[in-house]
Amino acid sequence: MGPLRSLALAAMLAAPAGAAHAGPCSAQIDLMQARFDAKLASAARSGPTARETVAATDHRQPTPDSIAAAEARLGDLSAPTVEAIESGMTRARKADAEGNKAACEEALAAVSRVIGP
Repeated sequence: MGPLRSLALAAMLAAPAGAAHAGPCSAQIDLMQARFDAKLASAARSGPTARETVAATDHRQPTPDSIAAAEARLGDLSAPTVEAIESGMTRARKADAEGNKAACEEALAAVSRVIGP
């Protein structure tokens, strides 16, 4: 397993399980984040590897966003796919924080279509 793949798996395991504030669709956001993390893990296992960067040796945990960006650079996930997922998750979290369950569910549905089965 290459350094990027190891970092990807470590980041997913270190990611927080839920938000401090539970909104009307926090549980659905957590489930969708888990689906996205699984997609990233699958892409990391099956795609090409890259050299470990200097930043990767600074004893900081990579974030799901930084892993997604790395996977996009390697071609495992397209940049538009990563952007659509991240944008949708941001919209869902914002709607959840505002207590807008309908907008949250709409954003999560869009993310689900991009992630696929």
